[in-house]
Amino acid sequence: MTRHIERQVELLKEKILRLGTLVEEAISKSITALINRDTHLAQRVMASDEEIDRMEVEVEEECLKMLALYQPVAADLRFVVAALKINNDLERMGDLAKNIAKRVSQLSTGEPCELPPEIRTMAMQAQEMVKQCLDAVVNSDPSLARQVREEDDAVDKARQEIRRTILQGIRAHPEKLENLLRINSVSKHIERIADMATNIAEDVIYMVEGDIVRHRSGD
Repeated sequence: MTRHIERQVELLKEKILRLGTLVEEAISKSITALINRDTHLAQRVMASDEEIDRMEVEVEEECLKMLALYQPVAADLRFVVAALKINNDLERMGDLAKNIAKRVSQLSTGEPCELPPEIRTMAMQAQEMVKQCLDAVVNSDPSLARQVREEDDAVDKARQEIRRTILQGIRAHPEKLENLLRINSVSKHIERIADMATNIAEDVIYMVEGDIVRHRSGD
């Protein structure tokens, strides 16, 4: 039975990694589409969300099957519980990438607006957090997971700075209101992606160490 569970854990980890790769690509393409104002790439990101949703359902079914057939305990049970939560957060990341892509299409209409310079830095930070949290999952690395948690503060600060810039832009150029609000929405989506990466990092710590660190700082 133990060998069967070990094999199922590895298969499940592979599926999560495949889903994570799809999500990582969707985020990267949505940011590239934003920076380059590439509406065609944005459309491709939106179309790819169906595959992410399909994979998310597949991973959830695999988790439930493991719980029913093998009744895992201790570390194996923590892994399956964490996998269910990680799976959900990855799907939500995919939705956020799709939302960014939608804003790219909308930004092609109305008064042109320059992106705040902080948005590129913020996007790069969030993408790095996604990469690191997935590496932490694959390698069962709580140290890297803790690093991801620490990096979330920088994304939050960038988001606050962008919000201030947007408000100043609205006051100076009210005719650009709609597109400035769309850019603000994009920055919020990027911040949420970083939050999801932090959630996954916290799930890795629980999975490996059995320690629940949500709502705690400095761990």
